[in-house]
Amino acid sequence: MKHMAKALLLSALLLLCGCGGTIPSGPPPGPPSTPAVPPPQAPDITGNWQFSTTSMAGMPAAAVAGSITQSDLSISGAVHVDGSKCFDRLTTIGLTGTLTGSNVSLTSTSVEGQVITFTVVIGDSVNNGADSVLTGTYTVSGGCADGDHGSITGDRIVMANLLNGPFTSSGGQTFNVAANEAYYSTPSSEGSFGLEGTVTLSTPCFSSGTITPGAFPSGSFIMGSSVAIEIATGNGTINFLGTLSDDRTQLSGDYTVVGGTCEQTGKGVLAVSSPWDY
Repeated sequence: MKHMAKALLLSALLLLCGCGGTIPSGPPPGPPSTPAVPPPQAPDITGNWQFSTTSMAGMPAAAVAGSITQSDLSISGAVHVDGSKCFDRLTTIGLTGTLTGSNVSLTSTSVEGQVITFTVVIGDSVNNGADSVLTGTYTVSGGCADGDHGSITGDRIVMANLLNGPFTSSGGQTFNVAANEAYYSTPSSEGSFGLEGTVTLSTPCFSSGTITPGAFPSGSFIMGSSVAIEIATGNGTINFLGTLSDDRTQLSGDYTVVGGTCEQTGKGVLAVSSPWDY
């Protein structure tokens, strides 16, 4: 009987081997590997910016406008301060700093002994998308504004390319201005972005014109929410200086016409849109 049991066991083993049954060696395979997740992309705040300050030291509210340029985690800029008794709006103020996560630290060059430090956080805007808001604090050390400090809020300003609306002279005459403009992607050393394009005018004085590119404070440019447009016509030059509304849909300001036979001054209100807005 013992010999028969051994024979049956041997036959069963042979059958298993013949059917391809093998005993795996080593531990069972683990779950499939998960693809590596790329690191999140760093925010990019390159562009045209408009800031407003609220002083906690009793100083008047000021506007800061100009360009910010980013290269990896290094930040630089060129801005102008308006509304301050200690800074001249015509003076270009250089900025340098770094990006750490969503935090930006910026320090200005010395202007009349004054150094401004900004500590801000990058946020998103409903209207302009990701990385288009900066909020935080500022301090000034040295010079006239020494000790000034408070909060600062900035918006990245993007203007659509179609402008259309009436210019009304101080004498009550009105003519329509329709412009198709574009602005340079690279800022000037003054922190402004040059504008160029063509203009159609509905007036006997001039029927068309060309937008002359420039850099703050002359020619055609955008800096923050301020827009200067110089239109060269065959009968004089139209100079317009306006401010974009908060929702970027309207540009309002003053104009003058110099040279030619139709010199005048007045106000202009231009609707701002893009082709896909119609």
